[in-house]
Amino acid sequence: MRRSSLFETEPEGGVPQRPFLNAVVEIRTPLAAEGLLEAMAGIENRGGRVRTVPNGPRTIDIDLLDVRGERRRSPRLTLPHPRLHRRRFVLEPLAEIAPRWRHPRLGATARQLLARLPG
Repeated sequence: MRRSSLFETEPEGGVPQRPFLNAVVEIRTPLAAEGLLEAMAGIENRGGRVRTVPNGPRTIDIDLLDVRGERRRSPRLTLPHPRLHRRRFVLEPLAEIAPRWRHPRLGATARQLLARLPG
């Protein structure tokens, strides 16, 4: 439905690696959260994703941020994404396409969450 611009950012933590390209997309799908997560893992696999070192270099990384405001905590999936409100590389593109999106747990908009982050 919508896609943000690409944002180049330096990696946070983990092993030294090249900068990342980040974006946010809004999609419409009949899939429930678990099915969407499976589909995203399939895209990562086809894109050459190999999981070796946590936060290490990778060809592609797709995170599920929100599914229709659902709140969920399970070993496999937490919604909304548990760290999205602390990540500039998520909030900048999110605020670009959906500035009034509200965090299901915190109630703040994407724009408000972005404004709260330090420099």
